[in-house]
Amino acid sequence: QVQLVESGGGLVQPGGSLRLSCAASGSIFSINRMGWYRQAPGKERELVATFTSGGSPNYADSVKGRFTISRDNAKNTVYLQMNSLKPEDTAVYYCNARIQITIATMYYNYWGQGTQVTVSS
Repeated sequence: QVQLVESGGGLVQPGGSLRLSCAASGSIFSINRMGWYRQAPGKERELVATFTSGGSPNYADSVKGRFTISRDNAKNTVYLQMNSLKPEDTAVYYCNARIQITIATMYYNYWGQGTQVTVSS
């Protein structure tokens, strides 16, 4: 059983900062690609930032220069530091990871339960 547990969301004023965390737990052999997506009301889920299978960070154009993704491989945890937040960043943020639970299995896509980020004065 694999779980992705997010934390760190909340209400913040425009221009403020938040840091999201996502920890993967359970039977994990390997993690390939781990990152963040978001979904605003009435919109489709979109990529925010992720580490590619090659280990490089990849950002949506809308967050470049404001958000930073980082990770602690020993803890199977990924972080998203969000600075200079804007009202349009308001969304539910979801952690995503492609995980292999044994050496003999395929990679499967897992999602966290989501954490609400609201940017408002």
